[in-house]
Amino acid sequence: MGKTGATGLTRLSNATWYTLKGLRAAWLNEEAFRQEVLLVAVSLPLALWLAQTWVQFALLFATGLLVVIVELINSALEAVVDRISDERHELSGRAKDMGSAAVFVSLALMAVVWLAVLAERLTS
Repeated sequence: MGKTGATGLTRLSNATWYTLKGLRAAWLNEEAFRQEVLLVAVSLPLALWLAQTWVQFALLFATGLLVVIVELINSALEAVVDRISDERHELSGRAKDMGSAAVFVSLALMAVVWLAVLAERLTS
């Protein structure tokens, strides 16, 4: 049984509105999101300077966007956990810790890619 609701351009318009609403909520309520967006904004000109190919630039930029994506998912997960209950529970803590770990792993991936591109630039 399929979902009923808006289709076509109306669905696309609604989805765009919800996306902008989500980005605004993240910006207003999540300091980590703001910090990571600023990290990507600062790293963009550095990526243009550092990258020797468009593929390198894409890797540098994509890893930054990945950090922002994972932070959005982590923030959504935390909001759902907090909505369900504000009491401490092992599973709630585990879910939040795993979301935090996912952000850390994405930041580590970003660092590895940036160091690899930097090393390649310094040795060529």
